[in-house]
Amino acid sequence: MSSTELPGVRSTAELSSLVGAVRVAEGEQLRTAALPGLELAVRVRPPLRTGLPPALFVHGLGGSSQNWSDLMAQLSDTVDGEALDLPGFGWSPPPADRDYSVTAFARAVIRHLDAAGRGPVHLFGNSLGGAVSTRVAAVRPDLVRTLTLISPALPELRVQKSAVPTALLAVPGVAGLFSRLTRGLSAEQRTRGVTDLCYGDPSRVTPEGFRHAVEEMERRMALPYFWEAMTRSSRGIVDAYTLGGQHGLWRQAQRVLAPSLLVYGGRDQLVSYRMAHKAAAAFRGSRLLSLPEAGHVAMMEHPEVVAAAFRELLHDTGTGEGETDRDTEDGRG
Repeated sequence: MSSTELPGVRSTAELSSLVGAVRVAEGEQLRTAALPGLELAVRVRPPLRTGLPPALFVHGLGGSSQNWSDLMAQLSDTVDGEALDLPGFGWSPPPADRDYSVTAFARAVIRHLDAAGRGPVHLFGNSLGGAVSTRVAAVRPDLVRTLTLISPALPELRVQKSAVPTALLAVPGVAGLFSRLTRGLSAEQRTRGVTDLCYGDPSRVTPEGFRHAVEEMERRMALPYFWEAMTRSSRGIVDAYTLGGQHGLWRQAQRVLAPSLLVYGGRDQLVSYRMAHKAAAAFRGSRLLSLPEAGHVAMMEHPEVVAAAFRELLHDTGTGEGETDRDTEDGRG
């Protein structure tokens, strides 16, 4: 569960006059998807050629669509990529109903896909976005062609000590306490702390990428709903962890039909590396990519490795471009 906006490892970002202060990497576009009671910022990476299958990327707690820029660039010859800013994060305003539960986020993803008519997609999720994507794949298998989860926030009996402060945000009153205790920290200090927590090797972040992350931290902290989004989303994760029966995340993982790729980092301080084999057993027929040197955001630290593993998944399962073309020809696409 990443705790705020993260810097990219290799930043090619520049200011876009069309979207104010938000940074859009070279080759990206940003647009708004408006739905009743919901407005989503969508980061688009146009494919290098037409006819490539669609993909959707879902970020983690406190992150944004920008967390996927490096991986989307790596895969621009493989998929037609879009990354959402979940409600209340990135450049998406809070949801009208102020519901930040995992179910509400999953519903937002489903509504977007239904409205855009892009399904089935290759669905990617990191941390909270991994839990959200698991729920989407379980309840709407028609929308998901493959599922790639990077350090998914699935229930753990023994939470790592380094993840406790993030989990404590779910406790009423703690967010206000955190806000008061950290009031004296600069945006640079906050960003450094997040980088040290989420990266296996913080030195991989470029000075330019770190500077951009500090600027984004300043912007996010100034939003009047920043702490609301963080606390209610944290509470939503905790609530999802306590659900049992058919709504439990592990039970839903067992219901996923799409070919799945699971990515875990050996230096992840937020999602335990020991959960990798449990996840591999839960997602039927899944494949596991273990990266001993990676932290919580492998798609940012090692985008080329994650991209290669995803291409292997497409090749081995026949779910790549050729499969999309056959579906279209058969009238199923």
